[in-house]
Amino acid sequence: MRRLTLRRAPRRPLERLSVRRSTRPTGLTRPARLLGATAAATVLALTASGCVTVHGELALMPPATQAEAARALTDFTTAYNKADKAHDPALDAGRVTGPLGEINQAGLRARAVTAPGGNPNHQPLELSDARFVLPRKAGWPRWFLADTDPNRDTDQGAGDQRWLLVFVRNGPQQLWEVAHLVILSPSEVPEFAEEDGYAVPVAADTDALAVAPEDLGKEYVSFLKDGQPGPYAAGPHTTLLREERQKGAKRPGLATQYLDRVADQGDFSPLGLRTKDGGAFVFFATRFFERQTAAPGYRPKVDPSVKALLTGEVKNTVTKEWVSNQVVLVKPAGTDRDGVTIKARLQGVVGAQGS
Repeated sequence: MRRLTLRRAPRRPLERLSVRRSTRPTGLTRPARLLGATAAATVLALTASGCVTVHGELALMPPATQAEAARALTDFTTAYNKADKAHDPALDAGRVTGPLGEINQAGLRARAVTAPGGNPNHQPLELSDARFVLPRKAGWPRWFLADTDPNRDTDQGAGDQRWLLVFVRNGPQQLWEVAHLVILSPSEVPEFAEEDGYAVPVAADTDALAVAPEDLGKEYVSFLKDGQPGPYAAGPHTTLLREERQKGAKRPGLATQYLDRVADQGDFSPLGLRTKDGGAFVFFATRFFERQTAAPGYRPKVDPSVKALLTGEVKNTVTKEWVSNQVVLVKPAGTDRDGVTIKARLQGVVGAQGS
C-alpha cells in the first residue's frame, strides 16, 4: 500500500448543509432560558460597541441582548435559504465561518456544478422556539449558542430534533456568523450553569475539567490513529468509527487510508460552556484526509458532489479532505476514564485531489 502523503486541496466551498448524523447516547436535560428581563435592560444600556473599560481592563460583558441574538438568527436563516435556493455560496458567505463555514460553502460550490440551475427541491429552513445561551466574557471574540427547533425534523423518520448553532463575532463592526452546528434530541441538551443570569464560558486551558478544551482535538486525533485508551468514552463517534474505518480499509481492489489533524485556530477554536454538574459542553473541530487507492488498472469511483470539488486527475488515487465538527460533554477534573463523551458530529467533504 502506498504511504499517505498530505496534499491539501484548496479551500473551496460542500453542499447545502448536508448533515450526517450518527446514533448518540441520550439522557440529558434541556437548558433553562437565560438572560432575564433585568439583565436584558442592563445590556441595552451599554455602549454600541458592546464593551466597556474598567480601570484599563475589559469588563465581563454579555455577547448580545436577546433581541440582537434573535436578529442574528434571522439574518443567518435568511442568507442560508437564499444560498440554498440558488446554489450560490456567495449569498451566505458572510453568515458562516469556521467548520460549518467550510462545510456549507464547499457543499454549495459542489451543488452549483451538479445542479447549476439552483435547487429544485428547496425547502425554506425555519428555526423556531429559539433559546439563546449567552456567555458573559471579556474582549473579543464574543459568541453565543442558539438552541432551536428546525422544521426539518418533520421529515419522515427524523424524530424530534434541536439544532444548536454557535454564533461568533470578532469585533463590533463584524457580522454575527455561525461557526458550529450540531443536531441533538431535546433530552440531550444539557442544563447550563449561570452567574448573574448569564452562561459561564470555559477557558481553553482550564484545569477544572477531565480534558481542557484546547486538548480535545489532540486527544481525539490520537485515539482515531492508534485506538489506545484515553479520555474518550466508547460510542458511535469513537470506537465504532474506528471499527468502520478498519473494516473499509482493505476491500477487494481498493485500499483506504485516513490521516486526522487537529483544527483549532481562529474560528475553529474550541468553545465551551459550563454545565450545572460542574462539567462542560464543548464544541471543537478536526480535519481528516481519506485516501482511496485502486488496484493497478482500476480507478476509484468518485461521487459527483466530490468530483465537483476535485483538482488533479484521478488515475488510481483520490484523496478527500473532510471537516468534522463535534460537541462533547466533558466531566469535571478527577475523572480517570470516560471523561469525554461525543454527543453529536457533523462532517462534510471540503476538497478532493486526484492522482
